[in-house]
Amino acid sequence: MGPLKLTAPCKDYLWGGTKLRTEYRQQSDAQKLAESWMLSCHPDGLSVISGGEFDGMTLKDLIAQEGREILGTNCDRFEQFPVLVKLIDAQDRLSIQVHPNNEYALAHEGEYGKTEMWYILENEPGAFLYYGFQKEISKEEFAERIQNQTLTEVLNKVEVHPGDVFFIDAGTLHAIGAGIVLAEIQQNSNTTYRIYDYGRVGADGKLRALHVDKALDVTELKRPVRSAKPQGEPEKDGDCVKTLLASCPYFTVSQIVLSGETVMTADASSFQSLLCVFGGGTLCREGEVPVPLQKGDSLFVPAGMGEYTLRGNMEFLLTTL
Repeated sequence: MGPLKLTAPCKDYLWGGTKLRTEYRQQSDAQKLAESWMLSCHPDGLSVISGGEFDGMTLKDLIAQEGREILGTNCDRFEQFPVLVKLIDAQDRLSIQVHPNNEYALAHEGEYGKTEMWYILENEPGAFLYYGFQKEISKEEFAERIQNQTLTEVLNKVEVHPGDVFFIDAGTLHAIGAGIVLAEIQQNSNTTYRIYDYGRVGADGKLRALHVDKALDVTELKRPVRSAKPQGEPEKDGDCVKTLLASCPYFTVSQIVLSGETVMTADASSFQSLLCVFGGGTLCREGEVPVPLQKGDSLFVPAGMGEYTLRGNMEFLLTTL
């Protein structure tokens, strides 16, 4: 089996913008595009294969048909497909929120928890996000500040820049600010506990639901321990520069900047997800038609596919297990 190009389901949340359509070539009839789920087997939005013999089949159905071997041996420890990769355009600010860990989420939501990472692609001048607290606070103060709407006074406010990396362990309070486009790689979960939403109403005209009691249960009330930097240093290898952005038990993500040609290998240990975020090129295998890869494209490379060559001038995110 060769590489598979994926079509992403899109979400039209009220804080979304237009850049996913105009700059990242995502297709949707919605006026606003908040999220594109570029690699997903989650029931709330399934990636669909585009082109080739599996055209129109969901990635989830393909795995069921072809077997979990295409995911690789590193996936054996997971009962479900473990990763969800998104592009996010926050034209407006998101709610202040938190995600539970596996134990809490399985007990209360029937799915895994959510550890995630953000890679900042672009931002408006002065754009910022909230990432944990300025200092450790008590659960009582947390509850009081939610009640009297002074929570933002004690949050860790961080101005963002392209290339910043935020690793968000489950339990870390966070909120994407307005004017930010980012890639998100996360556990395969859609459980979010809103803490504060600026009094906004949804499409039904009602205030959007908050989940304060559950947030009080799971939030780590302290400063984040990680900086907004990649975990690794840039490493040059021929025509490409590879930088480890984040690695954890649920995913490993690297940024690869290519100017020319590089050979890569998909061995039996893990599938590979290629998300092109700048430029373009081709993926080539001996004796096969080259597969184009442009900004906004997502490719699923099955485990065990072997050696392949990337050519072009592009930046992409490589996600593996």
